[in-house]
Amino acid sequence: MLRLVGLCVALVALFSAPAYADKATTFTLDNGMQVVVIEDHRAPVVVHMVWYRAGSADEPAGKSGIAHFLEHLMFKGTDAYPAGELSRIVEANGGSDNAFTTWDYTAYFQRVAADRLDLMMALEADRMTGLQLTEADVVTERQVILEERSQRTDNDPGALFAEQRQAAQYLNSRYGVPIIGWRAEMEGLTRDDALAWYRRYYAPNNAILVVAGDVLPDQVRELAQQYYGPLKANPALTPRQRPQEPPQLGERRLTLSDARVSQPYVMRTYLAPERDPGDQSRAAALTYLAKLLGGDGATSVLGEKLVFDTNTAVYAGSYYSGMSIDDTTFGLIVVPAEGVSLQQAEDAMDAAVAEFLETGVDQTRFDSLKMQLRAANIYADDNIQGLAQRYGAALASGFSIEDIEAWPQVLENVTPQDVMDAARDILDRRNAVTGWLMRADPSEVTQ
Repeated sequence: MLRLVGLCVALVALFSAPAYADKATTFTLDNGMQVVVIEDHRAPVVVHMVWYRAGSADEPAGKSGIAHFLEHLMFKGTDAYPAGELSRIVEANGGSDNAFTTWDYTAYFQRVAADRLDLMMALEADRMTGLQLTEADVVTERQVILEERSQRTDNDPGALFAEQRQAAQYLNSRYGVPIIGWRAEMEGLTRDDALAWYRRYYAPNNAILVVAGDVLPDQVRELAQQYYGPLKANPALTPRQRPQEPPQLGERRLTLSDARVSQPYVMRTYLAPERDPGDQSRAAALTYLAKLLGGDGATSVLGEKLVFDTNTAVYAGSYYSGMSIDDTTFGLIVVPAEGVSLQQAEDAMDAAVAEFLETGVDQTRFDSLKMQLRAANIYADDNIQGLAQRYGAALASGFSIEDIEAWPQVLENVTPQDVMDAARDILDRRNAVTGWLMRADPSEVTQ
């Protein structure tokens, strides 16, 4: 009894306590660069991130991989800081740095002691407009990204399967093109291609600076004006215009056979709406749907039915990530148990989904999930890098600060009826791609 009382007290404290980090402060420099400051004074550490509103889905046809290629080339140096010097300086000051590219944005970041923030701004501002590239740099780094593709995609049947599914899902949207690029197009990327991309998108009026940690807004404003303020905006920058996906008229199916596959599985992805600025309710309902269908082992619909009740699968799950600019996907996956064919696994998945659509959301399970999501949002505030990434990714995708900070309440407002409405709308096989990953010999798919 005392243990139960203690748990209740802990939960009350958790959900009544203020978030670790203060709400974000934002302002815009005269050159159009948006700056976001997230205060967290528990440790003398700061995360400094620069986000560009340019990802692989913004690439022109025939130049796939250029966004990611330039991310690599951005470490080649400037007149002030030669190749490798930026990362060396960050490391010498006790910090770490890296970068990443997605379909919707490219980001560069450093995590250092708070008193080194001005140095990080000096480094990042310098390479925003001062990048120097030689032909040798391009040749060397092009070989690096080709080797990266070999290791992470070409030598991994699961990655190849994901790439092919994505291409089947999107016939017109650039989301159907791999972020790293198609090998044949990567091989043809040039110095001129990289510089054209750089000059078009790497400008302060296309960038978002996010600083999270032991800082004050006025301090960050002064430093941002000192280092980023003098950079000139790109007046030729135009709003994003991307090819849109036409309506899907029927289910698409594919199989990929590969001798390296150790565990066959079935996967289905449905075209689904993304989180929209100002209207996040449908995305919130889909977030619950993914958790209810396949979120947590025995407590999820697919886990209970396929893994525990019938022993049809060794794993069953679902996912949804609404943070994208254009339509995203809602996915289901089933890894069959030994002796169960992929067809049997798919049939069992369909039966479990159909039963869910018929019986609806279990209220007890829904209430538990709502508590879990509420806790997850609170715990997320305990990670300053996670906070910086949450704000940066959303802002680079077109969201406002108000949208970001409203998201927990939007989740809180979701009802079981909202979830079922979203499920009946999304789980339509005419709007899906169903794929089987199997061993090279089709007769072995029951293994």
